[in-house]
Amino acid sequence: QVQLVESGGGLVQAGGSLRLSCAASGWTFGYTMGWFRQAPGKEREFVATIRWGGGYYADSVKGRFTISSDNAKNTVYLQMNSLKPEDTAVYYCAVSHGTGTNPQGYTYWGQGTQVTVSS
Repeated sequence: QVQLVESGGGLVQAGGSLRLSCAASGWTFGYTMGWFRQAPGKEREFVATIRWGGGYYADSVKGRFTISSDNAKNTVYLQMNSLKPEDTAVYYCAVSHGTGTNPQGYTYWGQGTQVTVSS
């Protein structure tokens, strides 16, 4: 069983930065860890994943967001720079036994953290 706890969300002006953290309890070594987001009235969408240190990004965040991990702390981070109002959403951390960007492929989810970007 894996438990995930996100933190670091908040309110920021457009162009600003935030760093989200996802602390995992339970075995996650070798799994894919991902960040997803869901805006009001929209489906949950892929943001970024990391596996064996390699990151993969949605086109909408490429060049602005960076995913990283600290294996010693069992924590994954999402550094978000140059934030835009359209980045406003609840951000979720998730773990998958496989790979991919489909939320249905992820087994464990955190409770989410709100990110609001004002214009």
